[in-house]
Amino acid sequence: MGEGFVFIEIVIFAMIAAFLVYRLRSVLGRRTGEERPRPNPFTAPTARPDNVVPLPPRAAADAPYAPDEPVSLAEALKQIHAADPTFDEKGFLYGARGAFQMIVEAFARGDTAALRPLLSDEVYDNFVQAIRQRSAAGETLETRIERVRDADVVEARMEGRDAVVTVRFISEQINLIRNAAGEIIDGDPKQPVEVTDDWTFRRNTRARDPNWALVETRTPA
Repeated sequence: MGEGFVFIEIVIFAMIAAFLVYRLRSVLGRRTGEERPRPNPFTAPTARPDNVVPLPPRAAADAPYAPDEPVSLAEALKQIHAADPTFDEKGFLYGARGAFQMIVEAFARGDTAALRPLLSDEVYDNFVQAIRQRSAAGETLETRIERVRDADVVEARMEGRDAVVTVRFISEQINLIRNAAGEIIDGDPKQPVEVTDDWTFRRNTRARDPNWALVETRTPA
């Protein structure tokens, strides 16, 4: 009697197990050998197939409108003031004059610490490379700005949130290059030369930092 009861229990449990297996297969499906493998989150992602077209990025809701047609300098300055009400051309030029003298003199001294907060990464790298080349040649540069005769805004524009302003500096400088022995190999200590530079400054108008960074230097044609 007892053995027969145990046998019935085994049959019942086997039926329950078979039913559960059937239900699991109906929910999860069977493996056919053609399933796509799951991506491994700990490995580098594979390259995107060429036939996959990404969706275009969403434009920032508060990005300033960028006109297709070029605008006048006066209109560009108005756009910068609209993006940053604290912007004032006269105040900007006053600061640009100071930055011009600081950067020129720091470059001559080879003072990279003073240059770092005033320059963009690319301009900073170029300046550092020139300083290292000068040092490797055993040369030193002495620069003295006698005066900045003119500083005028010649270009301006908005690029997204960034204000970009180019200033033309006309200055009188004394530039001397000395060799390792301290001898002057270029320049005249008594004769200033007129130097014309176009410097481009950039600033994110939404940033709390009020400082502008020098992003390009060039000599006008």
